[in-house]
Amino acid sequence: MATENQKAPWDISRFVKTLNYFGVIPFLGSCRWLQKLFGGEAKPPSPPSEVVLVVGATGGVGKRVVKRLQQQGIKVRALVRDRKRGLEILGNKVDIIEADLTIPETLTPQVMQDVTAIICCSGTRVQPVEGDTPTREKYYQGIKFYMPEVVDIPELVEYKGIQNLINATPNTLRNLGQKILFDFTKPDAELKATWGALDDVVMGGVSESSLLLIGDAALFTGNVSTANSGGFVSIRTRNFEPPLDLSEFAGIELRVKGDGKRYKFIARSDEKWDSIGYCYSFDTVYNIPMTIRIPFKELIPVFRAKTLKDNPGFNPQSVYAFQLMLSKFEYDGELNPKFEAGIFKLEIESIKAYGNAAKPRLVMVSSAGVTRPGKPGLNLDEEPPAVRMNDQLGGILTWKLRGEDVVRSSNIPYAIIRPCAMTEEPGGEALMFDQGDTIKGKVSREDIAELCIKALNEPSATNVTVEVKALANGDRPQHSEPESGLFATLQPD
Repeated sequence: MATENQKAPWDISRFVKTLNYFGVIPFLGSCRWLQKLFGGEAKPPSPPSEVVLVVGATGGVGKRVVKRLQQQGIKVRALVRDRKRGLEILGNKVDIIEADLTIPETLTPQVMQDVTAIICCSGTRVQPVEGDTPTREKYYQGIKFYMPEVVDIPELVEYKGIQNLINATPNTLRNLGQKILFDFTKPDAELKATWGALDDVVMGGVSESSLLLIGDAALFTGNVSTANSGGFVSIRTRNFEPPLDLSEFAGIELRVKGDGKRYKFIARSDEKWDSIGYCYSFDTVYNIPMTIRIPFKELIPVFRAKTLKDNPGFNPQSVYAFQLMLSKFEYDGELNPKFEAGIFKLEIESIKAYGNAAKPRLVMVSSAGVTRPGKPGLNLDEEPPAVRMNDQLGGILTWKLRGEDVVRSSNIPYAIIRPCAMTEEPGGEALMFDQGDTIKGKVSREDIAELCIKALNEPSATNVTVEVKALANGDRPQHSEPESGLFATLQPD
C-alpha cells in the first residue's frame, strides 16, 4: 500500500460522485448543474417520521382528537374497527387502519410503524335497548364486529384489549427521555438514501469507505490510506430538511461495536457544506458493544482542522447533518493515538437523542368512578349511573380500572385521564382536576380531546392519573387549570 509520501492514482469519478451525492462543491457552494449532468438533483431526506396513533378514532372523543391533530399539522393514524365507517366519519385524508384490540392478530407491525405516541379513546359502547327492564339487564349492548353474532364484553375491550395494545406497542415508546433518530436494526431505503461516504478523495486522497446495511446494524467499513497526504474516511448525512430541533435534549447517544480504533462524531448546525463541525472523539474496544453518550456541551467546534476558542457552542435547535469519521488527526494537527492505516469497521446499531424530560407517550381516556364500585361506605344513590349499575353493565368500571393497571405497569410514560360524564356541549370551559376519584360532574368531549393532545407535551403529566370535569359554581378552585401547566399541581402515581 502506498505510504503518505507516495503518490497513488486519484479517482476523479468518485470525487464527482461524492459531490453529486451531497449536492455541493466545498469551495463554490451549490452544484445543481453538476447534479443535473450526473443523473438529476438528489432529494434531501426528511427527519424520521412521527405518527400519533389514535385508538377508537371514530368515537366521540377519538374523532375530535383526530381533527385537532390534523389542524396542528401532526400526522395521524386512525385505528378503527370498521374502515368504511371510519372513512364516513374521518374522511379520506387520514391514514386509517382497520384493526380490533380484542383480536391481537389484527394489531400488525403496520399499525405501529413509526408511531411515536398513542392516544387511546377506545371503550365499550353502552346504550338503552328496546325491551329494557327496571333492573336494566339489557342496558349493555356491545359493538358488533366482523361477524354479526360476535358481541364484545367489557372485560375484552377495557382490559384484555388494552393488554393487546400494550403488547403490540414498540419498545421505542418505552425509552424515557429519548428520541430515536436512526434505527439501523430496521434497514430501509430511506436510511440508504440519507447516509453517504465522504472520504479524503475530496482532497486528493485514495481512502474509501461505505455504509452497509447488514440487517441488525449498519457497518461503516473500508480502507483508510495516508497516500497522497490523505488519511480520513467518513459517512455523512445529507442536510435534513427541515433541520432537526433537539433543543429539549442533552446530547446524542450512539450504540456501536468497534475495532479498537478512535472515531469522531460530528454534528453541524449550519446548512453550508464548508461549515463548523462540532466534534467528539470516542474510543472503541474490539468487538465489544458500547453505548457512547455525547453531551452537546462537550462538542468541540472545529473549522478546517482548527478548533475555535471563542465559538458560542453547538446549537441543537437547528441540526442539519451528522457525520462519523476515522482520521489520522485529532485536533490542531495532533495525531490520533489509535489510528492505523488499513481495513477498519464500526458497527452502528442506533443514533438517539437523550436527556429529555419524559413526556407521556400513551394517553388513555378512562372514566371517573372506576375505583368506587364496592367501596365501603359509598352512598350509591349519590353516584353516577355507571357506578350504581356497574354489575349490570358487565363490570365496565372494574375492567376499566384493570386496563389502567396494565398501562401503569407497561413502562411506557403515560397519562390516564378520567373524565366525569361526557357531553356533546361546546368546549372551552375551565376545567377542574382532582385525584382520588371523588369528584362528580360533567365535561365536554371537546375539552377532553384537547386535554389528551396537550398531555403529550406536558412533562408534568407523565405517569399521572387525574379526574376531570368542567369547573362549576361552588367548586374549590385550587385544582383548576393552573397557568404554570395543566398538570403542574398533580402528583404522579
